[in-house]
Amino acid sequence: MVYQKQEPKKKKAIKPYHRIKAHANPASDYNFYYPTGPESYDWTKNYPEQPMNEKKVEIADVGCGYGGLLISLSSLFPEKLSVGMELRDKVVQYVEERIDKLREKHVGHFQNISVIRTNAMKYLPNYFEKGQLQKIFFLFPDPHFKKATHKRRIISPTLLSEYAYILAPGAFAYFISDVEELYLWMFEHFKNHPLFEQVERDIAEHDSCIPLIVNSTEEGRKVNRIDGKKWFAVFRRITDPSKKDLTFKNYTLTSPKEETETTTTTTTTKTPTTSTTSTATITEVDSKESN
Repeated sequence: MVYQKQEPKKKKAIKPYHRIKAHANPASDYNFYYPTGPESYDWTKNYPEQPMNEKKVEIADVGCGYGGLLISLSSLFPEKLSVGMELRDKVVQYVEERIDKLREKHVGHFQNISVIRTNAMKYLPNYFEKGQLQKIFFLFPDPHFKKATHKRRIISPTLLSEYAYILAPGAFAYFISDVEELYLWMFEHFKNHPLFEQVERDIAEHDSCIPLIVNSTEEGRKVNRIDGKKWFAVFRRITDPSKKDLTFKNYTLTSPKEETETTTTTTTTKTPTTSTTSTATITEVDSKESN
């Protein structure tokens, strides 16, 4: 009897859309719908169980990816509406199906989150009114390493002015990256913009959103698996640039936590302040020297 060698079975893909590119080109012309203004967009199709005549979206995750942060925001802010904005159509389809399944499995829950396919670098003011948002997130955006493509980065002076327009006074903007050069780019642009200032260190350390931006996204967990490092910061929307504190000592949050906290004003080291909400360390930067 002759035995034939059986070929090993192929492993199934973890995600049905695993062949999707990690990022999309925001400068390309995509054919999709966008409203002429915030008043013309029908939010009831995104939140069918919410009284949209009484509530508005207050939290936006720009470039939401596979929706890890959105899912976490649903339980952290059950009374607020959060929306993810993503350019890749198949990723948007995946997040929509993910939310639908969660709504079916947990009746009455996850009704406060949704996702929209759009180009946030072009159409954010088409969806949100002036001062509408309380929080906005930029988590692990495309680095666009080449100098010629830096104009495609999600943070720039012009775009920051648009974000300031849709953010309410006192609203928070969060950003994180596992690429230090990109983090420094975003940090410097936020720091130098007249309508943003970095929040106080104690507030940032105890912000309930920090553990989410560090660990809830698929990209964040991927960085954890390779023992990578993340840099992140939180900035506040201000109304009067003349009252911006130019003596404020800027600092950087990192994950995982480092053994020491360093400053540019001293050569000694000290034990970092322990945070109860995130594994992060703070590096202070003298704003007088960096400005």
